[in-house]
Amino acid sequence: MASQPSRQLETFDNPNPQRDYTIRIRIPEFTCLCPKTGQPDFATILIEYVPDKVCVELKSLKLYIWSFRDEGAFHEAVTNQILDDLVAATTPRFLRVTADFNVRGGLYTKVTVDYRAQDWTATPPVELP
Repeated sequence: MASQPSRQLETFDNPNPQRDYTIRIRIPEFTCLCPKTGQPDFATILIEYVPDKVCVELKSLKLYIWSFRDEGAFHEAVTNQILDDLVAATTPRFLRVTADFNVRGGLYTKVTVDYRAQDWTATPPVELP
């Protein structure tokens, strides 16, 4: 059982690569350090993606998220880093990362970044009666 953080994201074969579907992963205990003060920043991270050939393995994702705990990072930088690393590991059709940071000095910060494969078009939403 791993007890150390890791930046190694593992994947597994998408069981239904012929179909667009959305995977949503909510991580309510993300922490990193403020690069200016060294104080902890807390956030809920929401990862939403449409996989292509592979999906991210959740245990490796937990260890990856843990790796930011003692690292100083601006909210905008860490959100973009998570997106870039997940795209590099999974090459999804679509991926969105939203980082919703807890209040700090009376300010709330929410950062959202997207990736879309060049040849992918989203399925139009279905409105039911």
